[in-house]
Amino acid sequence: MNDTNQSAMAVSDEDKRDIERVLSRIPELAKIAGTMPEIARLGGLTNRNFHLKTSIGQFVLRIPGAGTSDYINRHNEGHAARVADRAGVNADVIFFDDADGVMLCKFIEGAATLNAERFKDLGSVKRSAEALRRIHEYGEPFLNRFELFQMIDEYLEFLSKKDAPLPDGYHDVKKDAEAVRRALSRRQLPICPCHCDPLAENFLDTGKRVYVIDWEYSGNNDPMWDLGDVSVEAAFGPEQDEALMLAYFSGTPPKADWGRMVLYKAMCDLLWTLWGIIQHVNKNPADDFWAYAVNRFERCKRLMASTEFGRHLQAVIDG
Repeated sequence: MNDTNQSAMAVSDEDKRDIERVLSRIPELAKIAGTMPEIARLGGLTNRNFHLKTSIGQFVLRIPGAGTSDYINRHNEGHAARVADRAGVNADVIFFDDADGVMLCKFIEGAATLNAERFKDLGSVKRSAEALRRIHEYGEPFLNRFELFQMIDEYLEFLSKKDAPLPDGYHDVKKDAEAVRRALSRRQLPICPCHCDPLAENFLDTGKRVYVIDWEYSGNNDPMWDLGDVSVEAAFGPEQDEALMLAYFSGTPPKADWGRMVLYKAMCDLLWTLWGIIQHVNKNPADDFWAYAVNRFERCKRLMASTEFGRHLQAVIDG
């Protein structure tokens, strides 16, 4: 893991106490027991991440945020993180506690944390497509299935128990999305290990290869989900989408695969709208998550109302 291109944040006394407590549980760091490493706080929306410089190497420590166990299965994540490590896609996983999700990974030196601006480099797009294909083709499945529509229903049930608000018209758009569900279910989808939450900042580019970190939401899924989701998260335009698909398929992709990628661009916004509302309800201070949710929902509606969306929906139906 590497966040060298993110601005370091202040490390509080509470952070230091928590780091000291957590490090005492990690056998691999026994050699530095009692010695506080040099610490830099890194970015993160739901977890606390720290760059540690020690006498035995550099690492990134992830301490899960409060409330994340309500919707993240840490045992499944730990398995996926290790599989992705073995596939050469994730950072080296040194320690993972399935009970609470504390994780220590090797720091990847010389890697740039990608964002929408850096993803304008089509070389980064190509290397990211190759990294995703590497995990998709690795052949060692994850423990769980990422079920898009089931997750939407589960998130809605969770929010109903919290008496949480939804953006105006959410249930109407969810009803319209039944056409997508029917189109996707017409034929058996290819299912393989997928990241499922490919934020731009989860891609680390050394200039020669891309690593993908943070496997919290990973699961066996349609690989086109990862491509559609990264396109949305990194604000890809047509040129980047084309570079992504051409690199992934090593040539022109089938129309149905391109169609599923576009459908998932809308569906990931429909799903992650609810994730944003969960953060809002949990009073996560990292961002204005109500605005985040509303913006994602509006983008979902725009795409679903477009002629492009209807064309790709038909391509999926036609197979």
